[in-house]
Amino acid sequence: MSNKELFLRYLLFTAGLFLEGVGIAFTKHSQLGVTPIASVPNVVSYLVPDISLGTLLFIWNCLMLLGQILILRRDFRRVQFLQIPVSFLFGWFTDIGLRIVSGVPVDIYPAKLLSLTAGIFLLALGVEVTVIAGVVLNAGEGFVKAVSDKTGKTFGSAKVFFDVSCVVSAVILSMILFHGRILGTREGTIISACCTGLVVKLYARIYAQFASAATKARLK
Repeated sequence: MSNKELFLRYLLFTAGLFLEGVGIAFTKHSQLGVTPIASVPNVVSYLVPDISLGTLLFIWNCLMLLGQILILRRDFRRVQFLQIPVSFLFGWFTDIGLRIVSGVPVDIYPAKLLSLTAGIFLLALGVEVTVIAGVVLNAGEGFVKAVSDKTGKTFGSAKVFFDVSCVVSAVILSMILFHGRILGTREGTIISACCTGLVVKLYARIYAQFASAATKARLK
């Protein structure tokens, strides 16, 4: 792989991270709950409102990286330390996204659903773009892959378990911190968990068709 191609891949990956960050911002702005990966940091954000959600996401992703090291031990590859700057960018882009969407009105429930839907589609697009770039995993996906590699479970099965664990942890944490109240986890979290993967698959099919058509065009 040439340096130019590698640069373009990282540029594409960064664009995907930006889309993911803005997508999470839209789900947060909907007030219906965020995606599973952001659910625990989102609960903590109610306890420490002076710390941005992006900063809390960065801390959470660093914990995911530590989890990979503990799970993989000698099998952990040093290149995965790139997840630290990736996590910083992800958190930064989320905070930028929150500023971008702050003026979008969500006073009525249909508007909240529209914001949630926009967030899901942007997040899924970002995930697909980072997959296409194929340079480095973000911390959440890296943690899921580590669990998958060590347990022999498929990545998809490990991802479902991880998402469910995040949501359950967020609910328990909220009840502990706020005396039995559930904050930051609502129906939007469940909708995101169920729909984001489906939208990613939709984007993947569209990309596969586009790539196939482009290949055929080059061969003519």
